[in-house]
Amino acid sequence: MSIHIEAKLEDIAKTVIMPGDPKRCERIALKYLSNVKLVNQTRAMYAYTGYYKGKKITLFPSGMGVASMGIYSHELFSFYNVENIIRIGTAGAYANLKLQDKILAINSYTDSNYAKSLNNDDSKVVSSNTYLNNLLLQQAKINNLVLYEGNIFTTDVFYEKENIYQERYKNYNALAVEMESFALFYNAMLQNKKATTLLLVTDSFITHEKMTSKQREESLDSLFLLALDMSLKLEN
Repeated sequence: MSIHIEAKLEDIAKTVIMPGDPKRCERIALKYLSNVKLVNQTRAMYAYTGYYKGKKITLFPSGMGVASMGIYSHELFSFYNVENIIRIGTAGAYANLKLQDKILAINSYTDSNYAKSLNNDDSKVVSSNTYLNNLLLQQAKINNLVLYEGNIFTTDVFYEKENIYQERYKNYNALAVEMESFALFYNAMLQNKKATTLLLVTDSFITHEKMTSKQREESLDSLFLLALDMSLKLEN
């Protein structure tokens, strides 16, 4: 057990698929995994471990924001010997992307002080894992999915100034904004682990279109299946 996770060491798989919402973990686990076991209930962060085509997989929620992601990814890497974390999330598009487009995050830029607070590091950009990314791109072709590769921006603030996206798109070539990936990638870098992020475009800062909650859930399934299918190629 760790401070925020009650699971036993053997309850957590080497590969973790990590949405933000605990209810997404439950839905995906019951829909796609066999021999499913609830392995964490602490703070209502319901996590499940089961098997996908014989591969042991854990679905563990991150919660919202770099602080929550920082806690859970750190404890999974440090105390449960997790080797791979694949974040599945939603994002607001800064670029000319359509609703339901899918992004593979290569670099995460941020205005957060996460690295400074954790490691006295002034870094404001960190990369995802190339090995995981290459496997996801290969699997996406098999699954007939188009992934837009590029930079994203991780922010601490959900309700931001309306036009800040223009500056971020210009300065960082950020395709979209979300709230967790910088902490995940930074923790993985510090501990020599592997992490990446797949994002679904659910709203646009350009057109102001938004998906409904039902549309979000239905559209996210293809990213979960992509991550599950790719996990079969991992040694761990």
